[in-house]
Amino acid sequence: MDVATNIIPAVQAMPYATPVAAVGGLVFSVLFVNKLVSNQKKKNSKLPPVPEVPGWPVIGNLLQLKEKKPHKTFARWAETYGPIYKIRTGASTVIVLNSTEVAKEAMVTRYSSISTRKLTKALKILTENKCMVAVSDYDEFHKTVKRHIHTNVLGAGAQRRHRCHRDSLVENITTQFHSHAKSHPEQAVNFREIFESELFGLSLKEALGKDVQSLYVEELGTTLSREEIFHVLVLDPMEGAIDVDWRDFFPYLRWIPNKSLETKIQRMYSRREAVMSALLKEQKKRIASGEKLNAYIDYLLSEAKTLTEKQIRMLIWETIIETSDTTMVTTEWAIYELAKSPKLQERLYHEIQTVCGSEKITEEHLPQLPLLNAVFHETIRKYSPAPVIPLRYVHEDTEIGGYYVPAGSEIAVNIYGCNMNKNQWEDPEDWKPERFLEGRYDHLDLHKTMAFGAGKRACAGALQASLIASASIGRLVQEFEWRMRDGEQENVDIVGLTTRKLQPLHVLIRPRKL
Repeated sequence: MDVATNIIPAVQAMPYATPVAAVGGLVFSVLFVNKLVSNQKKKNSKLPPVPEVPGWPVIGNLLQLKEKKPHKTFARWAETYGPIYKIRTGASTVIVLNSTEVAKEAMVTRYSSISTRKLTKALKILTENKCMVAVSDYDEFHKTVKRHIHTNVLGAGAQRRHRCHRDSLVENITTQFHSHAKSHPEQAVNFREIFESELFGLSLKEALGKDVQSLYVEELGTTLSREEIFHVLVLDPMEGAIDVDWRDFFPYLRWIPNKSLETKIQRMYSRREAVMSALLKEQKKRIASGEKLNAYIDYLLSEAKTLTEKQIRMLIWETIIETSDTTMVTTEWAIYELAKSPKLQERLYHEIQTVCGSEKITEEHLPQLPLLNAVFHETIRKYSPAPVIPLRYVHEDTEIGGYYVPAGSEIAVNIYGCNMNKNQWEDPEDWKPERFLEGRYDHLDLHKTMAFGAGKRACAGALQASLIASASIGRLVQEFEWRMRDGEQENVDIVGLTTRKLQPLHVLIRPRKL
């Protein structure tokens, strides 16, 4: 204030200064003072704590993240440094958020300052540099494609239109489990093999209008089986998405080649593009012949006139990979936990019998089954399918959790850390669905945990994931008793950056008397 007070008399004392020069000098001086005040404020601001960095300063905390399970490392650090802290990853500064409170502040209150995505080299290639709803920046493209996917695939109206596909999925998986129990009553069943295949079929029906058993791919010069299509469209990209290129952390060294990774990711991308092109070519022929189906591809080709063919191809692929993976992760872990907890499994069975009687459980019964709802939410709390969401870039100075966060930083929202926070969840390492039956949560609220995110970028597929997983879990408990095979209980390792179970679940089943 003293500096600004002295400026005005100084200007008044310049008798030969033109008015423009005087005003310009005043503006410059005020801006200079504001800059000084801003810099002083930054110096006095509270900065996030920094975990101890072993080894070379230029590497930062990278060596501590080498196991590819950063969500668990981040959660451990939060117990020492609090829910928000700063780490160094090569040339980048990353602010890590580990509690629901600070995560929601970043995702909702401070959203305008951190709405830009920061992708790895692998993700840039696999997503055509953000041509997907889930990883695009919050701009007109994102708003447009989110409206499309909500209208035709994921919204409440779309869910009603696709109800037949979900009902078919449940019928098909129970039929296959009954067949296994009849032919191999003492042999453990591979849960994932059955459920994942049917879920892939559902994703194809929503995206293309029909399941695909085989496909001739001209660019590859071969006919692919359904299993091979699944690998190209789902399993291979999921593996590639978690690959880390060390050059992502040292952008000034991008000129150094990393041929093995580049070749691997480019091959995944090329094969994926070849298969998607072949699938879309077939569907265009079908549409041209006059055959119309309730499919996302039909809708996009008719309504999404502003999108390029490559963008449409990416959006169709997005519905396939996201439907095929995340719901499978949740359902597999739920059955694992129920097989491990026979008393709770029986309690859930009796709840279903009380509500449904001799009827098979359907989606209409779900609001009347609080324990089933609790099983779903407790599973996505403990096993969040996306434990760390893609980084966001801070493009203007902001404040989160009472800490100053400068422009140029990156934000890592550790969903796993939020859902395992001991200050919010009692015994978070334990799987206890009962915690959601205490009356603190609206039974219809899909955002009891941070598994689906928050704010404008909350997961658009939350409703579909809940319907598929809850109806499937309910029918499987209604029709079968689930027991662990020897050694299966300790088989809990996960795949890298995800919570996907490393080894498929093998369980013993016995049909119930209905």
